[in-house]
Amino acid sequence: MSDKRNIKTYDKPAGGWGALKSVTQSWLQSEKPLKNLRAMLKTNQDKGFDCPGCAWGESPESGLVKFCENGAKAVNWESSGRHADPAFFSNHSVSSLKKHTDYWLESQGRLTHPMRYNAKTDCYEPVSWDNAFALIAKHLNALNSPHQAEFYTSGRASNEAAYLYQLFVRAFGTNNFPDCSNMCHEASGQGMKPTIGVGKGTVTFNDFEKADTIFVIGQNPGTNHPRMLEPLRDAVRRGAQVICLNPLKERGLEKFQHPQHPIEMLTNGSTPTNTAYFRPALGGDMAVMRGVAKWLLTWEREATANNDTPVFDHDFINTHTNGMDDYLAVVDNTSWEHIETQSGLSKEDIRHAATMYKRGERVIMCWAMGITQHKHSVATVQEIVNVQLLRGNVGKPGAGLSPVRGHSNVQGDRTVGINEAPPKTLLDALESKFNFAVPRKRGHNTVQAIQAMERGEAKVFIGLGGNFAQATPDTPRTHAALEKCDLTVHIATKLNRSHLTTGKDALILPCLGRTEVDMQVNGQQGVTVEDTFSMVHISYGQLPPTSPELRSEPAIIAGIAKATLGNTPVDWDFLISDYDNIRELIADTIDGFKDFNTKLAQPGGFHLGNAASERKWLTSSGKAEFAVNSLPDSLLNADLVTQGENPDLILQTLRSHDQYNTTIYGMDDRYRNVFGARDVLFVNESDIEKLGFKDGDKVDITSMWNDGKIRQIKQFMLVAYDIPKGQAAAYYPETNPLVPLESYGDGTFTPTSKFIAIKLSKSETDGRIAVNTLSEGHI
Repeated sequence: MSDKRNIKTYDKPAGGWGALKSVTQSWLQSEKPLKNLRAMLKTNQDKGFDCPGCAWGESPESGLVKFCENGAKAVNWESSGRHADPAFFSNHSVSSLKKHTDYWLESQGRLTHPMRYNAKTDCYEPVSWDNAFALIAKHLNALNSPHQAEFYTSGRASNEAAYLYQLFVRAFGTNNFPDCSNMCHEASGQGMKPTIGVGKGTVTFNDFEKADTIFVIGQNPGTNHPRMLEPLRDAVRRGAQVICLNPLKERGLEKFQHPQHPIEMLTNGSTPTNTAYFRPALGGDMAVMRGVAKWLLTWEREATANNDTPVFDHDFINTHTNGMDDYLAVVDNTSWEHIETQSGLSKEDIRHAATMYKRGERVIMCWAMGITQHKHSVATVQEIVNVQLLRGNVGKPGAGLSPVRGHSNVQGDRTVGINEAPPKTLLDALESKFNFAVPRKRGHNTVQAIQAMERGEAKVFIGLGGNFAQATPDTPRTHAALEKCDLTVHIATKLNRSHLTTGKDALILPCLGRTEVDMQVNGQQGVTVEDTFSMVHISYGQLPPTSPELRSEPAIIAGIAKATLGNTPVDWDFLISDYDNIRELIADTIDGFKDFNTKLAQPGGFHLGNAASERKWLTSSGKAEFAVNSLPDSLLNADLVTQGENPDLILQTLRSHDQYNTTIYGMDDRYRNVFGARDVLFVNESDIEKLGFKDGDKVDITSMWNDGKIRQIKQFMLVAYDIPKGQAAAYYPETNPLVPLESYGDGTFTPTSKFIAIKLSKSETDGRIAVNTLSEGHI
């Protein structure tokens, strides 16, 4: 039985009237429209608050409106007029709440009181802050080793909260910092540090105005970073090249209608956001870049033979790099047959992309999770770096490398110490400043934390924001691992499924949102974030707190720390009385933050600096290093290849346009023509027919792995879609149960969520999605 009522054609551009309509709906549904309108107008403004959505940076110019559709949704979603208060929890057992969708859970509104789970009644019940902190301290101090606790961090936490968190946890005695970076851009840092010496992007917002060529690789800014559409649109308008590499024809990478341009809105016009669009195979981006390098090498040799202008930037290469000859030998030895097969593009397609790259004098290469969530992601990032080095496109205005980060402060959290493998310089600085023996043993990342809980070795889990149970791979295993803990603690603004996946003891600690005024002993406080361009700016909440019981994230962390450690190694109350005190400690121990409080007085904040952007290479050789990596023989799991197993399709997981990470704002994905549904599988029409199905059929999806476990989700509707043959796409977190915990990137432990081998089978009956997806009743 099929049901196509949820599929409707939407052919409008990204942004425009559709965005305004969607923002208006979210604004009205917040039940606080007038207050939220005022708050939205202070989003990303001087003396206002930083958008709690993505990490895209701000234009230095002032403007009345500096938020996008998804930013407005984030504000309205956080500042809700609905409350999940003690009365709500007394009326809903945890077992009953588990039957609802993730969307429904967060729709119940803001958490208002600290709550403790009572296993006898199966309900959360109010608990005082002091008793909550005492309970956490009791569990932590009863552990045989500090390494038996896991301290998770979401990318929405401020620099101040993250710094206090890492200080407390290291004083407690462990580097167990699983965090959301482990699941997204880990490959960017791991790939860039050995090659250019830094793990962050080398460009600023202004570089996009100077670039004559921009590559957007494995990224969908229309949904994930909508404010990026404006610089792409402006680049096309001024005659720059914008080259997109993405298997899906994403609307935001095709055309954009600027909601703040009256003529475009009144005439219903739009502007293209690309000048060329290539659709590689999933995981084929490294092969594309290898092909670009191979064309550049061919043209370089022709130029040398004909005494023409060189293609390579030899002055840059000779002065600033090592290892080019070894790299070019690998390029020479890579066959075009291998490149074409793995990339999914023809030699001539790649020649076209290489020609556009060669034409550019100032080239920026951007990428996101389409690059980083593969087994060979580090090698792919390094191939992008190699191509940029060949023509000197690092460390000059309008050129560089731009891994576009996701959540608003995911980059800042790592900068101030949320790192399971911290650099020695950080640990030395902490030890010198605070006079305690800082733990030196490498801690757990996200995958390792789940495995430790699964084995019963980790007994306490504390989550600073996020939705760990749903965001992570192999969902049933993650849920079971959390439930083995003696204590689970979640610091959060809204109810989500992680709070229902309780340990033997469990707490929900409600915190202020970024939209809310944070008053401490010395007055209103601001918190800081670092955007994807390494700009640090301060954020002040604008709205009164939802409940007088709410505490700020820094205050909650300080409360836990004081209850657990007493006033060591710092006076936690003193730090919370005025966040300037926290920032002074950051300035003393974290590179780039000298005169932190003084610099924040500048409108728009300050730039942390980036050595590679100044052509200072913090590598062992003091030069940028070409990385030598062979193309993988196959992108499939080696055991599947050995066994001769062939998948029906390769699946990538992605967001709908109405969600941010695991937060689902609504059930529509208008750019992909889906309305009121999430259990859908996008497949090429010819593949649907080849596999013996029809458009609209319900199928069960099973992932292929080599450990004997069955990973299956049920009752997904096939949607014929413009997607390359052999590929499929579906939304997460619904599809996270298909991602094996042990399927992660080489050197990163990042789940391979963009390359999942799957088999399809006809669903036997219609109905709700099976319980083993742990996300019941989505439609």
